[in-house]
Amino acid sequence: MKCPFCGEVNNKVIDSRLSKDGNAVRRRRECIDCQRRFTTFEHIEEIPVMIIKKDGRREIFSREKVRLGILRACEKRGISMNAIESFLDELERDLRESEEKEIPSCIIGEKIMSKLHELDDVAYVRFASVYREFKDVNDFMSELKRLLDREKNGSRAEDGKTC
Repeated sequence: MKCPFCGEVNNKVIDSRLSKDGNAVRRRRECIDCQRRFTTFEHIEEIPVMIIKKDGRREIFSREKVRLGILRACEKRGISMNAIESFLDELERDLRESEEKEIPSCIIGEKIMSKLHELDDVAYVRFASVYREFKDVNDFMSELKRLLDREKNGSRAEDGKTC
């Protein structure tokens, strides 16, 4: 590790501890040549999860993009931020633990819709209307009818739509 003051690589670690968030090791170092102290952080290098979009483009998974979509669907619905953040943590963990490093966006969309269906039917329909690209009121009514049929039958199972 190069000293930020003199540029020499001769230094010693005088203290190591976990960072506050627990995702890095904080190391306090002292340069052997100039005796000045500096701090470094050691992080795990993660391979990004790539999302395959409907049009074939690939982009890096963005938790923030998913959060914004969910927040938009849940607007004025009384769903706690804790529930949303907990779901985002679970979703991101599932994606990172997956054997696949390229995941179709439809898999993520279906997981989000399934969770929103558990939390709030209005948020579910709002998200579905954008995600499934409803073209007109008939598409919207068809989804509402499927939702009502599932409710009447006591089933919260998905309607069988796949990617």
